[in-house]
Amino acid sequence: MPLLPGAEPFRHEGGEIGVLLCHGFTGSPQSLRPWAEYLAERDLTVSLPLLPGHGTRWEDLQLTGWQDWYAEVDRELRALSERCTQVFVAGLSMGGALALRLAAKHGDAISGVVVVNPANKVHGLAAYALPVARHLVRTTKGIASDIALPGSVEIGYDRVPLHAAHSLRRFFQQVDGELPQVTQPLLLLRSPQDHVVPPADSARVLSRISSTDVQEILLEQSYHVATLDHDADRIFAESFAFIGRLAPSLGKEGTAAGG
Repeated sequence: MPLLPGAEPFRHEGGEIGVLLCHGFTGSPQSLRPWAEYLAERDLTVSLPLLPGHGTRWEDLQLTGWQDWYAEVDRELRALSERCTQVFVAGLSMGGALALRLAAKHGDAISGVVVVNPANKVHGLAAYALPVARHLVRTTKGIASDIALPGSVEIGYDRVPLHAAHSLRRFFQQVDGELPQVTQPLLLLRSPQDHVVPPADSARVLSRISSTDVQEILLEQSYHVATLDHDADRIFAESFAFIGRLAPSLGKEGTAAGG
C-alpha cells in the first residue's frame, strides 16, 4: 500500500546526541517533521519512524495493535543507542505514551523525555463500549488536524478503526502502570485548548512519574497538534534547550550550536 504523500519516515545522521520522535495515533511522521528537521539542522542524529498501520489507509491500522507500534519505536531506540553517546525520546499524543514507556523500560539508556500533549487514557463512555462495539462497528470519526493555525493540516486518517482504538486503550492502561518507573528528566508541553486529549492526561502523567527534574510549559496559542500550530517554534526551541542542558557535549563540534 503506497504511503500518503508527506507521511514518510525521517532519519538524519548527525552528531553523537540522538533523538527519537514518536508520532500519534492515526497520524504520521508529517506531524513531527518540522521538529525533526529543526533538530537535524542543529547536528543531532534524529529518527522519526512511521508506526505500523499508519500513513496509508485506516484499514491497515485496523490490522495492528499497540505491541506493533511500540516494537517499532523500541527498535529505533536500540539503533540510535548503538551509534549515539546520549539518546532522548520525544512524542506527541500517543507518541508521548510511547516515549514514556521507552523511558520506563530502558532507564539510564535514555537521558531525557519530551512529551507534547501526551495521551494517557481513552475517555468517555465510548472507552467502556470498545470491547463490544469493535465487533459491531468498524470505525468512528477521525481525530486528526486539531490545529488552531489557519492553513496548517495534519496528514492523518479521517476514520478511527475501533479494533485499533481498543488496543490503544489497553496500551494506555499498560503505560499508566509503568509511569512510576520513569525517572529521567522530563519536559512536558501542553495546550490548554486541546480538543483530543484533556488536561487530565498531562496531570496524570506528572502525578505518577518518579522524575525529579520536571518542567511543564503551556502552549496557549495551540490545539492538540501543537507541533504544526502557532507554538511549534517554541516547542522546537524549548526541546533543544532541554537537550542541550542535559547533553554537555552538544554544541562543542562546530555546527551543533548553530542554526
